[in-house]
Amino acid sequence: MFLSSLARGLAFGWGLRRCAARLDRLRLLVLDVDGVLTDGGLYYGSEGEPLKRFDVRDGLAIRLLQSVGIEVAILSGGRGGAIELRASHLRIQHCLVGIKDKAAAIEGLCLQLGCEPGATAYVGDDFNDLVVRDHVGLLIAPADAVAALRRRADLVLPRRGGHGAIRLLAEAILRRRGRLGELESRGWRDANA
Repeated sequence: MFLSSLARGLAFGWGLRRCAARLDRLRLLVLDVDGVLTDGGLYYGSEGEPLKRFDVRDGLAIRLLQSVGIEVAILSGGRGGAIELRASHLRIQHCLVGIKDKAAAIEGLCLQLGCEPGATAYVGDDFNDLVVRDHVGLLIAPADAVAALRRRADLVLPRRGGHGAIRLLAEAILRRRGRLGELESRGWRDANA
C-alpha cells in the first residue's frame, strides 16, 4: 500500500512538471461527477431517491480555483437533484447534467465562454469520459479511474475520486500560480460550501 501510494505521488509530480505550461494557462476546469466529485457509489434513501457523497475538501478547492479566476463547470451523464444542489452551493454557473455527448458539450461550453480548448482541462474517470480527449488541453483522471482513461490521461491524480482528488489538483494549480503559500499562512475567509 505504501509503495503504491509513493509511486502514485511520484508519477503525479512528474505529470505536473510535464503539464506545467498547460496548467498555467488553464481558464476552464470541467468536472465529471460520479467517480470524480463522488466516490462513484450510489446510496438510496428510504423513498428510493439516489444520494451522493461529496468531499467537502473538493468543494473548498473549487471555491479556491474560482477565486483565482478559473471557471469551474460540471458535466455529467447522470441526473438528479444532488448534482444541481451541489453546483449551486459551490456557485458553479455551468452545471450540465443528463449529457450524452460530452465532446459536443465541451465544445459548446468553450464556445459559450470564449475559452480555447487548450486552456480547458477535464477530470473524468470512465470510458464515457475518453471522448473529450481531443477537445481539451488536459485530460485528468483520479487514481481509481478505469485503466484505459489513466493510460490516455495527461495527469493522473494520486487520490481516488470523491476523496480529495480535486483538492490535490487545486493545490497544485494554486502553488504554480503563487497563491497557495498565502492561503496556508492567512487561511480562507469565505464560505466553503
